[in-house]
Amino acid sequence: MRFKYPYRYRVLIFLFFLIFITYLDRVCISLVGVRIKSEFGITNEQFGWVLGAFALAYALFEIPSGIMGDRIGQRTVFMRIVLWWSLFTALTGFTTGLTTLIITRFLFGMGESGAFPNSSGTISRWFPAAETARSTSWLLVGANAGAAFAPLIIIPIASAYGWRAPFFVNGLIGILWVLVCYFWFRNNPAEKKKVSGAEIVFIEVNRRISQHRQIFPWKTAFRNRSFWGLLVSYFCSQWGLYFLIAWMPVYLQEGRHFSENEMKMTTTCLFIVGIISSLGAGVLNDGLVKRKGLRFGRRYMGMLALIIGGLSILITAMTSSNAIVVAALMLTNCCIWANAISMLSVGIDIGGNYAGTVVGIMNCFGQIGSFCLAVVFGKLVDKTHGFTVPLYLLAFVLGTGGLTWLAVDAEKQLSVSSPYSGAGSSL
Repeated sequence: MRFKYPYRYRVLIFLFFLIFITYLDRVCISLVGVRIKSEFGITNEQFGWVLGAFALAYALFEIPSGIMGDRIGQRTVFMRIVLWWSLFTALTGFTTGLTTLIITRFLFGMGESGAFPNSSGTISRWFPAAETARSTSWLLVGANAGAAFAPLIIIPIASAYGWRAPFFVNGLIGILWVLVCYFWFRNNPAEKKKVSGAEIVFIEVNRRISQHRQIFPWKTAFRNRSFWGLLVSYFCSQWGLYFLIAWMPVYLQEGRHFSENEMKMTTTCLFIVGIISSLGAGVLNDGLVKRKGLRFGRRYMGMLALIIGGLSILITAMTSSNAIVVAALMLTNCCIWANAISMLSVGIDIGGNYAGTVVGIMNCFGQIGSFCLAVVFGKLVDKTHGFTVPLYLLAFVLGTGGLTWLAVDAEKQLSVSSPYSGAGSSL
């Protein structure tokens, strides 16, 4: 039976706004980074530690957040983490120097660590396996939309009321989302009265989880060559993503001498292009899986995306043209998100009942990569008095991540669940 507007698509809108808010909050500090550095008198290396504090906390609490969502339900975890990070988003506006800034950003990262693992866990429960990449793409659309709109919201507020004001506004937005979560969202389709019986049956028959709870197979997972390939590749890919959302605005202003307004428009356009690429990549990825199979469909896109992204960063480092820099960064952003769709889809593919835990482990490794990028990039900028050397290093890491995809096989599931099928009933 075919339904015109399945109820589960409303859940995608809900998740879209969750990730939108996370990136609105996350990008805020980089957009006002030059202002903060000027007021507090901190160097690029010190600012790298501010950015790294967030990434380190994000890494440390990814796995606990994913496990908690799998055990007690994503709804409860969503409300806890968004309240937590909204508080520390607002408190960022009260910081008085480097030390308080690092502490506040670390605590902020603790909260945001649960967003993607629990969103992935929600997708595994609300969507059939054949829609995994397309559903995941909407998380990344939310990320790009948040990053795209952030300059249009944050920079005018900072210009009018100072760099602290945007953090207060963002904290309030998070609290409003929590109210929607409490009154509307439920963990499973069967818990929502407005979801039709036919849609519930369709999801349960075709989704990638079983009804039997099992202990996460830690030993099996860490003996799995494919799982390690996924983790290492994700570690590498997050160097690219964290450069774009954390260091790129500073690079454009200090390394390429963009004005704040030019940086604002470049950042917005870059992430608008990312929205389009995320939507297209989700459809393309599921199409590749249908034609080439799960293993090669996921692998092709992930591997090519990171290799091309690395080459784009190499061009950025070598060119003297700002126009080419902007074009290359846009291509890099498209590649990073196309790879992320493949990565998160594989996490859901192999995770089954424990998609939240698997994605939590992935993001733990990924955010260790973000931490390394944040700290190493700033240190190299100060040591070499420029951005060229750190960009060369970034290009090398992305290329390495692309080659690591050769070890990834999305068919190697870590727990018992419904087998993938591109066929079956449609909804």
